[in-house]
Amino acid sequence: QVQLVESGGGLVQPGGSLRLSCAASGSIFSINAMGWYRQAPGKQRDLVARVHSGGNTYYADSVKGRFTISRDNPKNTVYLQMNSLKPEDTAVYYCNTLGVTTDTRNFASWGQGTQVTVSS
Repeated sequence: QVQLVESGGGLVQPGGSLRLSCAASGSIFSINAMGWYRQAPGKQRDLVARVHSGGNTYYADSVKGRFTISRDNPKNTVYLQMNSLKPEDTAVYYCNTLGVTTDTRNFASWGQGTQVTVSS
């Protein structure tokens, strides 16, 4: 099994910054990609940013230039630095990790979610 533990959410004023962290642990052989999704009330869960094992990154148009995803491979940890936050960034943010377990099974794991609220 693979477990993800997230941290770093909270309440911030518009224009402020937050940094989310997600650490993966368990029977991990390799990780192919780590990313962040978000889900606002009444809306679907959407991909925000993803980083692949080779370093390639993807960002949703709505966060380009404001959010930065990075990864610490030895620690199996992914970070999401969020700057210039807007009220529309308010959502529950979920970490997602894709990889292979030590018994050669593909896995896709989700974190428990962390609330980000942008409000004055």
